[in-house]
Amino acid sequence: MTRKAKVALIGTGGTITSLGKDAWDLQNYTVQNRRMHPAEVLAMFPDAAAVADVIPIEFKAIPSPQIQPSDWKSLVLAMDAALGSHPDLAGIVILHGTSTLEETAYALNLLAKVPIPVVLVGAQRPASGLSTDAPMNLANALRVAAHPDARGLGVLVVLNDEIQAAREVTKTSTYRLQTFRTPDFGILGQADADSIHFYRRPVRRCAPDTEFDIRPLNGLPRVDIVSSYAGADGTAVRAFVAAGAQGIVAGSFAPGYNAPEEFEALKAAVQQGVVVVQSSRVGSGRVFLLDEPKRAGFISADNLTPQKARILLACALTRTRDPAEIARIFAQY
Repeated sequence: MTRKAKVALIGTGGTITSLGKDAWDLQNYTVQNRRMHPAEVLAMFPDAAAVADVIPIEFKAIPSPQIQPSDWKSLVLAMDAALGSHPDLAGIVILHGTSTLEETAYALNLLAKVPIPVVLVGAQRPASGLSTDAPMNLANALRVAAHPDARGLGVLVVLNDEIQAAREVTKTSTYRLQTFRTPDFGILGQADADSIHFYRRPVRRCAPDTEFDIRPLNGLPRVDIVSSYAGADGTAVRAFVAAGAQGIVAGSFAPGYNAPEEFEALKAAVQQGVVVVQSSRVGSGRVFLLDEPKRAGFISADNLTPQKARILLACALTRTRDPAEIARIFAQY
């Protein structure tokens, strides 16, 4: 008899664990404030749990908009503890709400230190909903986490039968099941009924082999995001500087422009010691620094979305404030 791989299941809450008032409650279910812990999810979906020897680990059960950077540290520690208690773990799956799933996935892609696959999974329809995607997503995430080919790929995201890289994936639709997409490069692989298939590998540096370690820190430096729009006058930039931001990510017009007054405010922020990273609000494509932003001391986010550039900049600021070093970090991660 073939022994099933051992996979830890850590719960943070989210739609995949949520229970609505009835099967048609597919949108307003959060008001019920009913979310299951991992053991309850496994009991509700025994077919999904049958694909691995699953170790449920209770963490918290909250909507994903409530996730904070402090929770990323707690997850890093929880994963360390899980592997310490179960050295034969093949992988770890984290249940997570989809609103901030891509942010937690990328944060862990920079901060996790366990040398086994880590997979984040969510659902677009609550566990109690008609035609919920929760059990299939859960089963596929467990299968991917246990798969030997998932090693060395960094943190992965699995929904809708697709395997995505944490660095590249983003949520693109409010309710559709195919919401998670990688605009520039596409999926890493697929979770089909017969087997797991991988077709490409990420090349940027990823967990566990990164230079960042949140475990000894009390938190991450404050980094804020400003989004460019017609007529932006820099008020948000000045407010973030006044609030103590150590870094600001500019979600600029594509391919890398800001409104004139906003640009002047960002330039002044650099002169006050704030690190400014130029991203784009469009969600796809590299930001090439034009002459003016380059002279102003801005740093390119490469093709990271603003929300992911914010995470990388916060991690970078735990190591250095040297603009050249931060530019090197953005080029490697």
